[in-house]
Amino acid sequence: MSFLKAEWRKLAIANYKVDPSLLAGYLPYGTELDLWNGRCYASLVGFMFVNTRLLNCRIPFHVNFEEVNLRFYVKRLERGEWKRGVVFIKEIVPKPALTFVANTIYNENYETMPMKHRWEETEGERLVAYSWRNNSRWQTFSVRASKEATAIATGSETEFITEHYWGYARVSDTRTNEYEVTHPRWNAYTVLDYTITVDFGEVYGQGFSFLNNQEPASVMLAEGSEITVENKQCIDQRLAQKAAKLSKKV
Repeated sequence: MSFLKAEWRKLAIANYKVDPSLLAGYLPYGTELDLWNGRCYASLVGFMFVNTRLLNCRIPFHVNFEEVNLRFYVKRLERGEWKRGVVFIKEIVPKPALTFVANTIYNENYETMPMKHRWEETEGERLVAYSWRNNSRWQTFSVRASKEATAIATGSETEFITEHYWGYARVSDTRTNEYEVTHPRWNAYTVLDYTITVDFGEVYGQGFSFLNNQEPASVMLAEGSEITVENKQCIDQRLAQKAAKLSKKV
């Protein structure tokens, strides 16, 4: 049974080029940075959880809600094949129970803040906006885009950003939680304009304050789909070393 089933909808994504050294302290054991054409990206992502079920149960008042996160991209080599995943700097949600479950079970970096969203459509375009209040200040990420979504092109930057199917959370210098996220290939909208009113230093720590004055390299809006989050596994350096020694003996 999947740990969580839901829909992720209207994913607004702003991608910032960052120095890889900025992320070194966040990199989980067993992973390495995953680059797009030599670029190291950190992404601000806002979206809606819809029809959420935990262990196949709908929890009252926790079915539909916003999330905004700051994440970066990693990969892990396992049995000769690369697993491509994400690591979260911080995930913001409006319900404290969500924060408790994710931080306790998956060792993630959730934080609870008041949140709201706007989805509006006109004859020719749509507006998607996500807002969250940090202390007394509202932060907002909004995207104006085409009304109709189209298939994401193979080999594109949008494919790179949206086709990461694993989550990694740093437990210690030698242990990492790994979990799979499943979903079909997404469609995306053409972005016409965007507004980002975020104090990155205040929300995500002073190490990210430079993003206040940096334009994103790209902005995307993906439709999303039904998703599952599978149960975690632990990657442990000591167990890996033992397994390696046994394989040599054999």
